[in-house]
This record gives sequence, structure tokens and C-alpha cells, in this order.
Amino acid sequence: MIQRSGVVRARPEEPEDVPAVRRVHMAAFPGPGEADLVDVLRKDPVWLPGLSWVAADHRGLVIAHALLTRLEVGGGAALALAPVAVAPEWQRRGVGTFVVQAALEAADAAGERLVVVLGDPRYYGRFGFTPASGHGVTGPYEVPDTHFQVLPLAAYDGSPCGTAVYPPPFDEM
Repeated sequence: MIQRSGVVRARPEEPEDVPAVRRVHMAAFPGPGEADLVDVLRKDPVWLPGLSWVAADHRGLVIAHALLTRLEVGGGAALALAPVAVAPEWQRRGVGTFVVQAALEAADAAGERLVVVLGDPRYYGRFGFTPASGHGVTGPYEVPDTHFQVLPLAAYDGSPCGTAVYPPPFDEM
């Protein structure tokens, strides 16, 4: 568990958090796509216990969620960071950054090598994400090079590299 200013703490998701995580995603996004994706990923072999993180307020109410699941890059194991959600009343207060950082630290501690994200480089750059092409990683989606990014973790040794292949639930979004 990681605590911030005694107000918000981050911890791995527990089974009893499932409804609260769904509520956060439903509140943070205009439709059920991300919430449904998390529910489907929980039942998929790409789900990795300990790499779904929540942030909770001082009452224990889940206010944010960051998910890391398995994906392949060039046939090797890597992680996908997605989705990330923060309850609207907690947005722009550092809670998203806090829960993402906690999830990334857990992945690093678990010996994972590489995390892939598709998103705003201004946001994800604060964690050290850089364009994936600089590490020999390409994405399956047509997006600007700046938006398909990777974060090498401590165990990264230059691999995996190649094309990132997201698990099927991502294609159904």
C-alpha cells in the first residue's frame, strides 16, 4: 500500500472493489466501453493479479483505477497500461498520476520489462513514457508516433521489440 498525504492511498484491487472500479470508469467516461473492457479483462488470461491498482480516499472509497495487463511485443511479454480512470470530482488533483505511478512501481517490482500505452504524451511523459518507435516497438493502430509509447522498466534489456499485439478484448472496444 502506498499513501499520499494521509488523504489518498493506493493499493492492489481486491475482489470487493469490482463494483467500485466499474463505478469510477462509468463516471469518468461518456459510455460503458472502458468499464466493460475492465470486466472482460478480469476473466481473460492476460489479467495479472496485483497489477490492477486503485486509489481510495480517507473513507476507503475507490476514486481511481489503473490497469496493467499482459500483451505481446514481437512475441515477448510486455504490459499494456489501459484503462486509467479517475472519478470526476477527483480529477486534476494528482490522483491519476498517483495510482498510475503505484501500478508502474508494482510492475517494476514484479520484474516486468516493458509497458506500452496509447495516450497523450504530455500526460504519460511524466512517467517516463517515450515514443515506442525509439525502442523498436510498433503498434497495431494508426496513431501518431508520439501517442504510441513505451516505458522500459528496470529489467528491460532491449527486448521485447517488434509489433505490439493487444489481447482480443481491446479490439472489441
